[in-house]
Amino acid sequence: MAQTKTITQAVERLGYRVTVGDVAAEAGLPLLEAQQGVLALASEVQAHLQVAESGEIAYVFPKNIQAVLWSKSWRLRWQSAWEKAWRVLLYLIRVSFGVVLILSLVLIVVAITIIAIAASSAGRDDNDSGGGGGGMIFLPRVWLGPDIFWMFDPRSDRRRRPRTKSEMNFLEAVFSFLFGDGNPNADLDDRRWQSVAQVIQANGGAVVAEQITPFLGDLGKGWASDLEDFMVPVLSRFNGLPQVSPQGGIVYQFPELQVTAQAQRTINPPPFLRELPRKFSQATSGQIMGAIVLGSANLIGALVLGSMLQDQSLVAELGGVVALVNSLYWLLLGYGTAFLGLPLVRYFWVQQQNSRIAARNAERERRAEVLSQLTDDQREKLAFAQTLTLQTVLGTDNLAYTTESDLTDQEIAQKDKIDAEWQRLLEERQGK
Repeated sequence: MAQTKTITQAVERLGYRVTVGDVAAEAGLPLLEAQQGVLALASEVQAHLQVAESGEIAYVFPKNIQAVLWSKSWRLRWQSAWEKAWRVLLYLIRVSFGVVLILSLVLIVVAITIIAIAASSAGRDDNDSGGGGGGMIFLPRVWLGPDIFWMFDPRSDRRRRPRTKSEMNFLEAVFSFLFGDGNPNADLDDRRWQSVAQVIQANGGAVVAEQITPFLGDLGKGWASDLEDFMVPVLSRFNGLPQVSPQGGIVYQFPELQVTAQAQRTINPPPFLRELPRKFSQATSGQIMGAIVLGSANLIGALVLGSMLQDQSLVAELGGVVALVNSLYWLLLGYGTAFLGLPLVRYFWVQQQNSRIAARNAERERRAEVLSQLTDDQREKLAFAQTLTLQTVLGTDNLAYTTESDLTDQEIAQKDKIDAEWQRLLEERQGK
């Protein structure tokens, strides 16, 4: 199902008339998978086939391909409904961490207040029975940080400023502060193969290894690198063939990527594969500061509460909220500790990952710079590759067969075309 979605999106971006090579290059899929996927999709939506006189095939898909798939497949309808439900569930999971933080802080403050009032009342009773004078009562004060609860007050005259489309609310920011916002390079492998295919197509279907290495990972060492073993996965993925130049250099030709249905398509591959650096959080600095303040208040409050819960007889006497908080105390303390400890560990981990990403980007950029400082051997290989470049554009003027019209009509049209060509040749001979 995921492959069907990938191929459908590639077909739409390519303008609905494609070859298997076009789809493989656009989606970065292996040619075998692209061929199977295109055939399955063409059968599902009843796409038309256009067969050129050379035997190459172009597929013409309907413009309403998504609507056709939707009407035919109950699985797509179920998947769409599940995706909507999952987005809601995922949002609830994200905001739950902020809700738990606020509830934890509220429980701690309420329990501290109740215990403090009870303790001060007991102290007054002792003083009254002893005939002593009254004393001052000092209640613990907990700073809650910025006022984030005014939004629940219907009498508030304050208004929130308009949020930008990409800005998250505070509860979402808490999740982002704790766990980040995902891996920005989750699609790195897809981008890698899409870029490799674009380089191959942009160079007419024949390339040298130096044009591909800026998009690969580890090239190996020693003989593995010298013999260009790193090109084997590229050849396997796109059905490539190694060709040897007269001077012994190796050039890689990809015949199926040399066939396209896009005559005027411009391909501009990037100079090298760039990994995106990780961000600690997409939340604003104010939201991060608010989360730190609330987390600190939660942890400090839990520590204060722990000292107050030492008198278990008072806890048993008060019961209610105090008894509930007493039973949940280690959970509250653990959450408060993890709330500040986890982002701290993650911060240093992000810095370490970014240094590695920068090193890999610098290495791939260095490989790309090789193309501007070519040796004589590399120039010879590139010159030989130019002799192998060949792009076959499947137009509509040299079709041997198409499913868009009746076979009899096509045979008549083909006969008329042949007769017209013979007539032209006869007229030319007579003129001579």
